[in-house]
Amino acid sequence: MKKFLIPIMIVAITIAFYEQSKEKANLYIEILAIVIFMYSMLRLSAKTPSKNDDNLDEDDNKRG
Repeated sequence: MKKFLIPIMIVAITIAFYEQSKEKANLYIEILAIVIFMYSMLRLSAKTPSKNDDNLDEDDNKRG
């Protein structure tokens, strides 16, 4: 999944920057590109484990 999302993110942000550089940019294309980029970031960050989960488990074990 990671191999699929990273290229999509790169393409989306490239399209957003390209549209922004035009004299008359299409706002809907820019919004769509940013939404795709943010959704991809959400999906990638959801797979990253939290550091705090381990710390919470250790604290609970120490308390009792």
